[in-house]
Amino acid sequence: MRRRRFLEGLTALAALRAHRAGAADPLPRVNAERLRRRLEELSVFGRPAGGTFADGVSRTGFSAADVAAREHVLAQMRTLELAPAVDAAGNIRGRRAGASAGLPPILFGSHIDSVRGGGNFDGDVGSMSALEVVATLAEHRVPTRHPLEVVIWAAEESNYGSGLHGSRMAVGQLEPGEWDRVQDGVRKADALRRIGGDPDRIAEARREPGSFHAYLELHVEQGGRLDREGVPIGIVEGIVTIDDYDVVVRGFANHAGTTPMAGRKDALVAASEVVLAVRAVATSEPGAQVGTVGQLSLVPGAPNVIPGEVRMTVEFRDLDGARVTRLGQALQQRVGQIAAETSTAIEITHSSRHEGARTHPRIQEAIAGAAAARGLRTVRLPSGAGHDAQMMARLGPIGMIFVPSVGGISHSPRELSRWEDCAQGADVLLGTILELDALDRIA
Repeated sequence: MRRRRFLEGLTALAALRAHRAGAADPLPRVNAERLRRRLEELSVFGRPAGGTFADGVSRTGFSAADVAAREHVLAQMRTLELAPAVDAAGNIRGRRAGASAGLPPILFGSHIDSVRGGGNFDGDVGSMSALEVVATLAEHRVPTRHPLEVVIWAAEESNYGSGLHGSRMAVGQLEPGEWDRVQDGVRKADALRRIGGDPDRIAEARREPGSFHAYLELHVEQGGRLDREGVPIGIVEGIVTIDDYDVVVRGFANHAGTTPMAGRKDALVAASEVVLAVRAVATSEPGAQVGTVGQLSLVPGAPNVIPGEVRMTVEFRDLDGARVTRLGQALQQRVGQIAAETSTAIEITHSSRHEGARTHPRIQEAIAGAAAARGLRTVRLPSGAGHDAQMMARLGPIGMIFVPSVGGISHSPRELSRWEDCAQGADVLLGTILELDALDRIA
């Protein structure tokens, strides 16, 4: 068995070297125009009525637009002879055989669902580039030792209260009562069945640790650094840890015209101090950490009544999980001081933690090598947004490639990555796959 595997590997490598020796480029290039067409064709699903590509999409997970887009992707996979299948979590998987028997697959892909009022690049670039990589390898008759598995993850964006649906199911992270959640009048269990999944067989969507050689995800940066610095390729060092907090500020609602300023217990004034405290805590030490108050509501919400209660959310993000914890502790201490200073009661509750993930150093080096082979500059940076890759990191080595997002705009119809940058990212994805394919083990 070992001798046969060894000979199969030699055969595959010999074919690849022969291809490289006879080509002007050391590696095949993707068809940039075809990749553009793939993205434009996908953009039809969820596009506003009468709109154009520039108007973005609302292709939320489990929606009718998502169902139609998934059928479109399945058809493309069949054309590429990937024999696609939908697992119990709704993830779409397609496989290209490897030349060596028994080797674990190289996984790569992303998602095609969007936020409401989103754009045509977040998730789509990685998903369509994955298909384009397979098409390019087939056209150039380039074999790989490892099988290649394209994965289109289901409902990556926040949906039914949680994101990363498909990849969470792949690691067995089902949340309590998740199937009974209702959104737009539909239970999540029924929504999953709509896309071909099965909540009763969800355990079958699990992947075992070590079941793949590597996982790669190409994505738009969703930030402005690459665009500002004119760097075409970002090598992601890791995905940030996120801590979420719920904050309730309780004061005393009273008449706005008859209550003197000195005697007020204004919940909104105290909440405003908390907002400023979040910013102060986040900037209190050097680093790329961020803090955000994303939601705020007040009661009773009348123009002539002093607010008696304010509810708000607080979020801290950083690649260093210990720092994220430290920022939360600092805010809790400051909140106690604000409550005393404003004669209010402030309750802060840690509601959730999304652990980040480090990308594998060897895969980072493979990405750097693939970019260098194309003469492309790179920079290493963290991902401030969550991705399916952070779930896959629990099962095996991961890597992420970023391409520039113009102006750092994301989750908006104005989201834009230049066609040239998309193609270069796909080229680096292809090159990285071949670099990793040559390795027996990633260590």
